[in-house]
Amino acid sequence: MPELPEVQALAERIAQACIGRSVARVEVLSVQVLKTFDPPVSALEGLAIEGVGRFGKFLDLRTESGGPHLVVHLARAGWVRPRASLVPGSAHPGRGPLALRLVLDDGSGFDITEQGTTKRLAAYVVTDPLLVPGVAGLGVDPLGDGFTLPVLAGLASGSRRRLKTFLTDQSVLAGIGNAYSDEILHAARLSPYAIASSLHEDQLAQLYTAVRDVLGTALEHARTATAATLKSEKKAGLAVHGRSGEPCPRCGTPVRSVIFADKSLQYCPTCQTGGRILADRRLSRLLK
Repeated sequence: MPELPEVQALAERIAQACIGRSVARVEVLSVQVLKTFDPPVSALEGLAIEGVGRFGKFLDLRTESGGPHLVVHLARAGWVRPRASLVPGSAHPGRGPLALRLVLDDGSGFDITEQGTTKRLAAYVVTDPLLVPGVAGLGVDPLGDGFTLPVLAGLASGSRRRLKTFLTDQSVLAGIGNAYSDEILHAARLSPYAIASSLHEDQLAQLYTAVRDVLGTALEHARTATAATLKSEKKAGLAVHGRSGEPCPRCGTPVRSVIFADKSLQYCPTCQTGGRILADRRLSRLLK
């Protein structure tokens, strides 16, 4: 799933390609991805793109003079693919990966795609991004100026949730998902099962530094990767996530995995849990 670093890099690349250009048309190829009907997608046509930003994992394309926004959440398998030239009428509704196409006035544009027959990505045309429920409920941006150690301490002090869930709760920290939460906890040498409110001062400082460093480094890598290699670059840069059975890059201990539903978490027993192997059955509590 694209997380904060990848979505931020995508936003910056889309901005470079389309700010100042006008929207020629928006083609909705999968009706299930469009979550709004007023304003219609046609309200975007003819308007110049004024900026492209990010709210957590949401992309926000805003048009000139207070016009409507196109807000997109890429879900688990969505992606944005730049196109140098788009032929009118070349895209057709169906079961393919193409869900939505944005065509600019010079004939270039972007395809928003998602693999699989069920489209979980979501697109909204709204007058204000805060009208999107997922945006309105977002917590602090972990790479923003508002995220400080005292802010993290305040959020953690009131939470009885396990760190894995605490970090991935979008109403707490916006933009961190399954992969980078594993990486952050590994960098901070903290167990994914530790209770947020139980962290002492030094552990909170370790967690804060890890959040900033892991996401900041990932963002720099994402900015230098090409659009075609952005996903593979993310995977290559991960220390523990998706690397069950491989040696921990810090101590060499085999990385362990806990699987729950259609997700999993990875951790190093030596670096994070004092050698203790976490039991899968405890994940039912982690998800509550």
